[in-house]
Amino acid sequence: MSALLEGVRVLDLTNVLAGPVAGYQLALLGADVVKVEVPGTGDLARQLGADPDLSARGLGASFLAQNGGKRSVTVNLKTDGGRDVFRRLLASADVLVENFRPGVLARLGFGWEDLRREHPGLVYCAVSGFGATGPGSDRPAYDQVVQGLSGIMSVTGAPDTAPLRVGYPVCDSIGGLAAAFAISSALVRQRRTGEGAYLDVSMLDAALSTMGWVVSDFLVAGREPRPMGNENRTSAPSGTFATADGALNIAANRQEQWERLCEALGRADLLADPRFETREDRKQHRADLKAALEGTLRQKSALDWDDVLQRAGVPAAPVVSVPEALASAQVRHRRLVTTLDSVAGPVPLVGLPTHVDGSPVSPAAPPPVLGEHTDEVLASLGLTADDIATLREEGAV
Repeated sequence: MSALLEGVRVLDLTNVLAGPVAGYQLALLGADVVKVEVPGTGDLARQLGADPDLSARGLGASFLAQNGGKRSVTVNLKTDGGRDVFRRLLASADVLVENFRPGVLARLGFGWEDLRREHPGLVYCAVSGFGATGPGSDRPAYDQVVQGLSGIMSVTGAPDTAPLRVGYPVCDSIGGLAAAFAISSALVRQRRTGEGAYLDVSMLDAALSTMGWVVSDFLVAGREPRPMGNENRTSAPSGTFATADGALNIAANRQEQWERLCEALGRADLLADPRFETREDRKQHRADLKAALEGTLRQKSALDWDDVLQRAGVPAAPVVSVPEALASAQVRHRRLVTTLDSVAGPVPLVGLPTHVDGSPVSPAAPPPVLGEHTDEVLASLGLTADDIATLREEGAV
């Protein structure tokens, strides 16, 4: 496990996805991430996922995906005792990350303005759908809602199928990664000056910030982005092509790649065709070009063409399923997936996408059972077994 954030304690008050993604990245990098959950129910993601039995046990597949390496503590912030426990936790923390609707923690007495006076070094990160300010800040945020409002759905799909939702919660994931990046940056200043930070992360802003070329086409070039299916708006041939068996992605974006492609396919005639002479010519006649290429590509399978084009130096690869991607030699070589033993049995978990000092980074422990570490963490804060028992009787933890 990487120890880049060793010694950093994070209070993770987040639920479902965007916030837990942020906390998981920090845990993978070595932070002590204490997941603060509501007694009895915990993170809603505990009940979500494709395995009903796991969901019924509070270890839904959706929860397992983003909570490895964290410790779970149950605290009821609606009770006096729970708020007292949370104050103790805050005194030990470097970071607090939450994804309640804006203002929820403030109403409980734990807003940024309240906390900065007592904990000036605290990094407080609020992850929300639309940010803490502005006319849309109170709007409920779900990934698909943000996809729609960001314009992502408007450019996803073909002209006759758009708007389409991206096939996974892309805005939640981007928001979580943006939060983890901001928190890590704020910790650098905290370590240097002792000063904390208030980080207001908007999933909508994060989504738009990743749409650089699409947004630039409009802001800079004045061209409204349109859905283009599997075609690349900047080049041709660059997209997905049918073969005798399976789909093949080809990205011959440079002139020399286009020439190599024609040579590898035995289609020197296309190089002499004035419709395809330059990049702009090929973009203007991309439908004719696609038809011409597929006429040849349908003679072999995607796997066969992949071998041919790799040897020719043409960027290309078959379109595969998620199981095929996970089973690929490259992903297995990188050891992205690690299987850990847990109360739910062996759990395969995806680790950090970055190798650190030449080694892959995996979660140090399996995702926790609800409240699994309550006694352990509270004892480390100075509470006795009798104190903890009393808090339980009061419903505070």
